[in-house]
Amino acid sequence: MEETLEEHTKSLAAPIIFIIVLVFQLSDKFLSNMKTKASMSKKDAQLRDEIKQLLKEAAALSEPSTFAQSAKLRRMATAKEKELAKSQESSSKEIKVSFSLYEKILMISKVVIYLTMIMWFWRIPVASISKELVQPFGRFLSWKTGGSFSNNVIMVGVIPWLILSTRVGKYLCNKVLK
Repeated sequence: MEETLEEHTKSLAAPIIFIIVLVFQLSDKFLSNMKTKASMSKKDAQLRDEIKQLLKEAAALSEPSTFAQSAKLRRMATAKEKELAKSQESSSKEIKVSFSLYEKILMISKVVIYLTMIMWFWRIPVASISKELVQPFGRFLSWKTGGSFSNNVIMVGVIPWLILSTRVGKYLCNKVLK
């Protein structure tokens, strides 16, 4: 009875670890998306539109008789660009302070959970994969698991599985949440 329970736990360990890692990756991506969205305020967008409009009007007045008006519009656009830069700088400082706490909490919880999983599954295989599928990487994947069941099966350790899950999770997050 204990062997079937242990094998059942091993079979669920790999997907559970992958889901936990994926949740952390999605949280990290969501936090960075929220950070960039928060940095773009309505006032900044309005200033950008005004700058584009002024530069467009200045370009239309490029004849010698309207050079003074064109230069005046360009100076106004330059002043608005400086105002936009100051606004973005001050808002980026505020956003950095407000999101830094969330980023620290996420990082600390990620480290604690990863270390807990490493200690829990130390020297216990997380998954088994056919030797033919991972031919050159079999020894790396079975690191700290105690070897393999037979000649055709490689047992995957928790550290290589965490590394692999993290890479796949980042890839999926970048493809899903652009």
